[in-house]
Amino acid sequence: MSNSSSITEFLLLAFADTRELQLLHFCLFLGIYLAALLGNALIITTIACDHRLHTPMYFFLLNLSVLDLGSISTTVPKAMANSLWDTRHISFSGCAAQVFLLFFFLGAEFFLLTIMSYDRYVAICKPLHYGTLLGSRACVHMAAAAWGSGLLYAVIHTASTFSLPLCQGNVLEQFFCEIPQILKLSCSDSDYLREVGLIVVSAFLVFGCFFFIVVSYVQIFRVVLRIPSEQRRHKAFSTCLPHLAVVSLFVSTGIFGYLKPPSISSPFLDLVVSVLYSVVPPAVNPLIYSMRNQELKDALWKVAQWMLCHRQ
Repeated sequence: MSNSSSITEFLLLAFADTRELQLLHFCLFLGIYLAALLGNALIITTIACDHRLHTPMYFFLLNLSVLDLGSISTTVPKAMANSLWDTRHISFSGCAAQVFLLFFFLGAEFFLLTIMSYDRYVAICKPLHYGTLLGSRACVHMAAAAWGSGLLYAVIHTASTFSLPLCQGNVLEQFFCEIPQILKLSCSDSDYLREVGLIVVSAFLVFGCFFFIVVSYVQIFRVVLRIPSEQRRHKAFSTCLPHLAVVSLFVSTGIFGYLKPPSISSPFLDLVVSVLYSVVPPAVNPLIYSMRNQELKDALWKVAQWMLCHRQ
């Protein structure tokens, strides 16, 4: 019987058995990854360079783009390398690093999304107090709290998961190291229940934050519907609805992925859910936030024009 101290590597999920399908998966993930890199990098560059976007909303959006770059870079490059080189291996330390970084980036991102809902609530429902409640120092403190909470979240779950004795082999039915898949390898009921308990507590925290977000948006929509100007209503909805869509996708798929009963678990379902919460949001966030935001689109266009002029 083996345990975690004797395991030096894990075997990740193989996307396909044939070389052609492996290369197809590589190209698909490469396209998604490049789109995420380009979109988030453009948002970061645009917000940093355009002084008109140096406001709390865009400061938090810049942080969101940095976290998105970190989260998608934690999982997708390794999956691409495995498909390209026809391998399934990841080292024990590499697996622990993936779990830590993914929980860090995703945890910080969710807390940041909660802060962004508060930003929109104050901007629309209490505009006269916006400068007081969301000054530059307050914004930095809130962003730091989100990053710090993500770090604490990652340390607790990584330490708890990799202290488990593992005796059910080293095969993970996922394309990256995911805690529910690692728990299936545990041979200690008490340690297993400890990590499951931590996940349940984390889920309650997530539900609490999600409830705060929903209440914030209920208040926002009540105020927006009373705005006489159609243009101002459109602007308010264009900044709020994308955020609500991102949060809903992120929370629903993440909670389902970690709390779904084993009876309905399957490799295909696990794969789809994990892609929806770990790959799709970082790739579509730049599109969602820029597509309905005229101010950001104008700034992106000016940055693109500046880059083209300097290339010539």
